[in-house]
Amino acid sequence: MPSKFQINQAASIIHNEGIIAYPTESVYGLGCDPLSETAVTAILQLKHRPLEKGLIIIAASLQQLQPYIDITPDQAKTITQYTRAMTWLVKKSIHTPPWISGKHPKIAIRVSQHPLVKQLCQRLQHPIVSTSANPSGAKPAVSAFQSRRYFKNQVNMYLNGKTGELKQPTPITDLQNNRQIRE
Repeated sequence: MPSKFQINQAASIIHNEGIIAYPTESVYGLGCDPLSETAVTAILQLKHRPLEKGLIIIAASLQQLQPYIDITPDQAKTITQYTRAMTWLVKKSIHTPPWISGKHPKIAIRVSQHPLVKQLCQRLQHPIVSTSANPSGAKPAVSAFQSRRYFKNQVNMYLNGKTGELKQPTPITDLQNNRQIRE
């Protein structure tokens, strides 16, 4: 687990429109401030990912995601009571930047169970972008070393740490109709 100093350093990089690589519940992710169009655009370029696809944002709590989402109290209860790593597709709020949601009326969110992610988002007091650390079509990285092999010095900081128990990116479920988008 990274030190408090490293978490603070990663938070500073994110505040200054930088990009970090970090462990999640399943694979390594690339992250930045979701309100920074500059940083999000840089991640999309690194991954060769089209803007239209949209990105996931993750947080330490549902409260941190509230400005980006428009959900019912029952949907909020479902999210907060779910105990495994799950990415939810929910209706976006009018405040969600188009560079996060892409061409979609919904946004992908996750309340992270990963201790490093929770610590980082608590330090930032807001969510971060989360997309797998790999160029589109390549196998997702599962370590800082693999992430660095993909992106070299194009990422501002690589946080070392263990990924969670999942062996592939987290499942995605549409909260409106409970349809599984990705298993």
